[in-house]
Amino acid sequence: MTASSIPNFTLNNGVQIPVIGFGVFQTPPAETTAAVLAAFETGYRHIDTAAAYGNERGVGEAVRRSGLAREDVFIETKVWVTDYGYDETLRAFDKAAAKLGIETIDLLLLHQPHIGDFDRTIAAYRALEKLLGDGRVRAIGVSNFTPKILERFLPKVTVVPAVNQIELHPYFTQVASVKANADADILTQAWSPIGGITHYYGSEATSTFTDKTLTGIGRRYARTPAQVMLRWHIQQGRQVIPKSTHATRIAENFDLFDFVLTGEDLASIDALDKGVRGGPDPDQPQPKFLDYKIPEA
Repeated sequence: MTASSIPNFTLNNGVQIPVIGFGVFQTPPAETTAAVLAAFETGYRHIDTAAAYGNERGVGEAVRRSGLAREDVFIETKVWVTDYGYDETLRAFDKAAAKLGIETIDLLLLHQPHIGDFDRTIAAYRALEKLLGDGRVRAIGVSNFTPKILERFLPKVTVVPAVNQIELHPYFTQVASVKANADADILTQAWSPIGGITHYYGSEATSTFTDKTLTGIGRRYARTPAQVMLRWHIQQGRQVIPKSTHATRIAENFDLFDFVLTGEDLASIDALDKGVRGGPDPDQPQPKFLDYKIPEA
């Protein structure tokens, strides 16, 4: 699969996004540029970062070193909650664009709902709408918005988010969230798509990478559990952003387009849902989020 032939999803404003991107969550800044360059070499053309990850500069450096035309790379980043508010979020765009070294961001998300001050969340999104209208971003969206939050949010905004990035893997399938997104014409983007966060549950027995159903399906196709999980997402219309700093795994996670899971395979993976969230509950206030301030460029 060459970069030029990666399938795309079409967002609700007509912008196209590759079905698979490369994530840099928890990738140390010093390792980010090399990891992203390895991803580009493999064929990835979508990079997902965030102000709170502290590695936007490394992503930008990789884009510059890659030799790729700017229009051939889809760059996504996120505004952190301490930069919410209309003017503050416009400033957050400036910080992110400067760190990335680009003028236009392809997809800009609100990273978390600020439950404790929802008016600031709305004001922040209105700033994203302004940036979209001015052509400084090509698409806007949200992250970690539950159906309950979307129900509260959508009547107060003008532009329906193009994307909602949520925790989603075989052990936490978020059926209600996926439906709420689809009903609003919002693309579901899965973070932790191969269940890496399941390692935090405290037992290797809970890991998706050793799950008997996933390893069994993988054996039938001569594929790894990670490849099976990523294919499961894509076939069900979800965009994925796996992460790794290892070149072999980066390439392995991209090698998804010459096998197809059956309906029975998809159903058996769906049935693995444990209903256990690995990340913070977006419906609950998260005061610790306010402790982190995003540095200036």
